[in-house]
Amino acid sequence: MTRRPDPAPRAVPTRREAVEATLARLAPKVPAFEAEAIVDRALASTGLRNAAPETAAWLGLVSYARHVFTEYDSLLEEGYDQDSARHFVLDDLNAILAEWGVRRRIGENDEASGSEASGGAPA
Repeated sequence: MTRRPDPAPRAVPTRREAVEATLARLAPKVPAFEAEAIVDRALASTGLRNAAPETAAWLGLVSYARHVFTEYDSLLEEGYDQDSARHFVLDDLNAILAEWGVRRRIGENDEASGSEASGGAPA
């Protein structure tokens, strides 16, 4: 009996590749430019350095959408606290996530909705 050769070993995906693949699954309609920025944000975050790719992709996605596509930062500059600012942008945040094909929605009390993705500091 002859032994079949082992299949070619598969290269272990890089952290970037793992986060990209997870993001593509979580947000299948996110534009390529936005996806690249989301992955960059997740990889640059010191708070997400040791996070699983799923966690890094999700928190990077939510943080990016909140800061880029809502009035969140403006509300903070006006003196609103984080919880109040998050409350006021919740519908806009969920709308952009839905446009990107995300099935999960952010709730009013969802503490794990992106605060760690900005480098460990709440956002």
